[in-house]
Amino acid sequence: MGDAFREILRRARQQVPEWTPTQVNEALAHQTGSTPDDDAFVLVDVREKIEWNEGYIPGAVHVPRGHLESQIEEVVPDKSEKVVLYCAGGVRSLMAATTLQQMGYKNVISMAGGFGQWKGGGYKFTLPRTLSDAQSKRYSRHLLVPEVGEKGQLKLLDSKVLLIGAGGLGSPSALYLAAAGVGTIGIIDADTVDDSNLQRQVIHTTERIGQYKAESARKAINDLNPDVKVVTYIERLDETNVQKLVDEYDVILDGTDNFPTRYLLNDAAIIANKPVVHGSVFRFEGQVTVFKPYDGPCYRCLYPEPPPPALAPSCAEAGVLGVLPGIIGLLQATEAIKLLLNIGEPLVGRILTYDALAGEFNEIRPYHNPQCPACGENGHPENLPTYGDVCAVPARS
Repeated sequence: MGDAFREILRRARQQVPEWTPTQVNEALAHQTGSTPDDDAFVLVDVREKIEWNEGYIPGAVHVPRGHLESQIEEVVPDKSEKVVLYCAGGVRSLMAATTLQQMGYKNVISMAGGFGQWKGGGYKFTLPRTLSDAQSKRYSRHLLVPEVGEKGQLKLLDSKVLLIGAGGLGSPSALYLAAAGVGTIGIIDADTVDDSNLQRQVIHTTERIGQYKAESARKAINDLNPDVKVVTYIERLDETNVQKLVDEYDVILDGTDNFPTRYLLNDAAIIANKPVVHGSVFRFEGQVTVFKPYDGPCYRCLYPEPPPPALAPSCAEAGVLGVLPGIIGLLQATEAIKLLLNIGEPLVGRILTYDALAGEFNEIRPYHNPQCPACGENGHPENLPTYGDVCAVPARS
């Protein structure tokens, strides 16, 4: 250590108060007591990521010294609030404290001896959950996005998404949710792969014609990302299984194209308070929206009763441009990730429509019916008809 640095350190100690690890521990214990007090403070760890991964003081927030000036105001916006900084040995935190004082923070303290002395004193510390080296490499582009980062990626790995159907909409959704690292993907589909599916259901292959779609999708997902657990249900969604399935997942992606299943799913999701990312396609047109219970209209608000089957043909009857389900399915996957990470503005109370021929996106704001029998003030979603006896039940898209 040179003379110049010793002088800088001496001056820093003159202007920055220091607490011992014992004082910090006692202050933390007092702060987490049942009675709030005026001695509350924010504990900030200014070490590098590799040091943080080796353990940190419970309750601390991580703001590496190299990013302190750019990030501290997001963590501590009130510059009159007390801030206690610590590093490995007490030097970097002292320098960081002088920087905060220059930025206008009025009450900054450095922990003498740093984390090394904290551990040496036998005080509790936490080992953070971190991504493996392989995961850090796989999801490296997510880690660079502030709205995702390592914390968000771990949240995705802990998340569960249920796909209703592994057809035109479910195929791209499944692939991109798997690539993003959604930890558990459930797929319910009783159909088998047919050669007519391959024009748009890109998760399947010629070699897997005749196999169950759910199993075909599982193989594709496992080949893409071994981090993902795929749970398959070779059955149709009906009154006997819908509530149990919806209860087990965080977000539901609706890839069906028949009204009875949509009504059934809508009502079960309201009961379970789970969001449904709805998508539909028809020839050159598609749409996507999010039905979030009690935070916007539900499916029954849009369609109190189903139209006649002749006015709502399936893809098998009316046809669809092969790339269109890919566009809508990717939008569904995007909305699911936003919901899982609680970021952005999901399409709640908004329907995004896409006209492939015109190359135009438009937005519709549907009406939320306060008297809706499913989500209204006096709604009873458990007692509503699904119109299975009056609707045709065509194949999935």
